[in-house]
Amino acid sequence: MTEPATALLDQLQDWLPRQRWFAAKGRVIAQLSVAQSVQLRTEEPYADLLVLAVAYRDGGPVEHYQLLLGRRETLPAQLKHVSIGTAEGLACYDGVWDSTLSGELLSALATGATYDWLRFVPEPGVEIPTGLPGRVLNVEQSNTSIVYGDEVVLKLFRRLAAGVNPDLELHRALRGMGSGEVAGLRAAIEGTLGGEPAAFGMLQEFAANSADGWSMALISIRDLFAEADLRADEVGGDFAAESFRLGKTVAVMHGELAGALGTGTMDAEELSRGMLDRLANALPVVPDLAELAGSLRAAFEGVAELAEPVRTQRVHGDLHLGQALRTPRGWLLLDFEGEPARPLSDRRRPDAMLKDVAGMLRSFDYAAYHQLSEWGEWAYPSDDKDAEPTSQLVWRAEEWTSRNREAFCDGYADSADSDPRDSQVLLHALELDKAVYESVYETRNRPSWLPVPLRSLRRLLVTGGTGR
Repeated sequence: MTEPATALLDQLQDWLPRQRWFAAKGRVIAQLSVAQSVQLRTEEPYADLLVLAVAYRDGGPVEHYQLLLGRRETLPAQLKHVSIGTAEGLACYDGVWDSTLSGELLSALATGATYDWLRFVPEPGVEIPTGLPGRVLNVEQSNTSIVYGDEVVLKLFRRLAAGVNPDLELHRALRGMGSGEVAGLRAAIEGTLGGEPAAFGMLQEFAANSADGWSMALISIRDLFAEADLRADEVGGDFAAESFRLGKTVAVMHGELAGALGTGTMDAEELSRGMLDRLANALPVVPDLAELAGSLRAAFEGVAELAEPVRTQRVHGDLHLGQALRTPRGWLLLDFEGEPARPLSDRRRPDAMLKDVAGMLRSFDYAAYHQLSEWGEWAYPSDDKDAEPTSQLVWRAEEWTSRNREAFCDGYADSADSDPRDSQVLLHALELDKAVYESVYETRNRPSWLPVPLRSLRRLLVTGGTGR
């Protein structure tokens, strides 16, 4: 443990919960300590990579977070927003925002450097540029990404877990298949956590001149809302063609993962039990779920009655529009870590292939109804599925959602050996399961967004989701 880090613990305990990537919002820290540290730079600006161990008053397992701690005699104005405090007369800050320190990380990856328990590991046969300026992508996410000269991007995993990281594992598997559905993997930062193997970051090709699917979808919805008398397929910003292409991309990615890592089956009763367990755990966290619990249990119990085992394989695990980039050449899929709230061992297990399809269908719904809430329009659907929407914008949101969900499934079926809509009972239950997960996430992280998954659950329980 470095002396500056020890002197900074009280200030870190105040700073850490305020970071976007801190996963335990609302929980009180009982104890913060430095579990591991390694010095990466011995001249100003100094740099240490810290692993912070966080224990909570409400119990539960200790969590670990990664921090590149920078130290300078005087903090430049452009770094004051990431200041942590002072220790031993030096200003301490989050070093990923310092282009000098982020440049050290890129150089270490290019040379394959090793620092005690930390290793910088280039992928075989790749070229890694050096001397490029680094800038942090200032977007809402659970990790931190540093772009170097619009050529490569380094993603640092903020919350760490011992074991094989599925994001790195699946990117390596897809690289081995020559996949064009993900950004090419260049290198990784690996090491140990508590003596067990762990991943700390990964370097990939940067998709310049790209746009994320979430932003594109919101633009499409705004275009539709702005038109008084045009249908979704008549608006210039119609998104259905992109949804179709995205469905094809996901299907190809699934085929590549199946080819690289194989397939299997899961007993339908086991899958049903998992859904029921997650619902039981969610009910104390989200009281609004209580009124829906009976209908949700019935849908999840219906999975157990499926006649055939459920086909499984490695999947993305947390697929949504924000995990897709539209480049000039097509769609790329990002962030194969799986749902961050689930244990690492669960995220590495083969799962129902339709889980990814359900996640993307939920994302179309999320985009439309989040935009509705931003426009000040809101309504829960009536139990009568034939009831008129309460406003024109609600009707148009439902039209947009239905059109893009169907287009995505059409695209998936066009590149896969099956149509996801042929497995309606399972797909419907997976959508509901995902919406339950979302309700827990929003309760803990963005309470103002909670009505979006709750509204979706009510609608899905009435309509039965995407069907033919």
